Amino acid sequence: MDIAKWVAEHGGIVHRQQILDAGVPASRLRTAITRGEVDRVRRYWVASTNAPAALVQAARSSARLACVSAAAFRGWWIPPGVGDSLHVTVKADGRPPGEGVVAHWSSPLVPLPPHQLVESMLDSLEHVASCLSFEQALVVWESALRRERLHPDVIANVHWRSPVARRLASVSRGESDSGLETIFVVRLSPWGVAIRQQVLIAGHHVDVLIGDRLVVQLDGFAFHSTPKDRQRDLDHDRELIARGYTVLRFTYRDVVTDWPAVERVIATALAQGLHVAA
Repeated sequence: MDIAKWVAEHGGIVHRQQILDAGVPASRLRTAITRGEVDRVRRYWVASTNAPAALVQAARSSARLACVSAAAFRGWWIPPGVGDSLHVTVKADGRPPGEGVVAHWSSPLVPLPPHQLVESMLDSLEHVASCLSFEQALVVWESALRRERLHPDVIANVHWRSPVARRLASVSRGESDSGLETIFVVRLSPWGVAIRQQVLIAGHHVDVLIGDRLVVQLDGFAFHSTPKDRQRDLDHDRELIARGYTVLRFTYRDVVTDWPAVERVIATALAQGLHVAA
């Protein structure tokens, strides 16, 4: 067996025992390490050249990837500026991780085998709840529910250990198509106007429908990636307007860096009654 290829095909970094269990003699593994075919990370981990840097760093810390680092590894949407440091979960009797690494010392909600380098999804959600602001955490939770296809009832039935996690579980629905959408809805929810997400109108889903007639479309980084996408969105906007809807579009930059301007536009539209059906 080609050890380097096998390790690469199994995530880039594996526990030494996994290789031995696959039938590789310990002597053959030592030879592969000596020849530089694979790298040994601390005592028990073996990595190939394609090993994710975050997992290698977690292995070096004798820890598991946790919180926003685990969320990013799974492809969940992370608010800007919160995933710069590596987050790991460490055993109660473990050693502190290196400088610049954020350690979570809590016992896991979900026990995992020793060769697992990423904490469970539920543990990641609980750590995110304790680490970020409520709005930021809700962005991550909404993304997790949608990407992992977690039903809200499942999340609600978990025995969360913190009040913030229980609150997040009570409001997370997995309806947002992006983190940008979650931010928008969270910030507008206290206004007391009816807000619905991903409503099917004129053959396509709109990001947010305020009241009966005010449509808000939120354009992320990938917006209009092709001329065909742009034309489809413009055609849909025209159809919505023809049906009596008002359509407002905001960019990622609008929502993230110039929220007061977004608020002014929405407030003006509401004052003009553009959200009310004729």
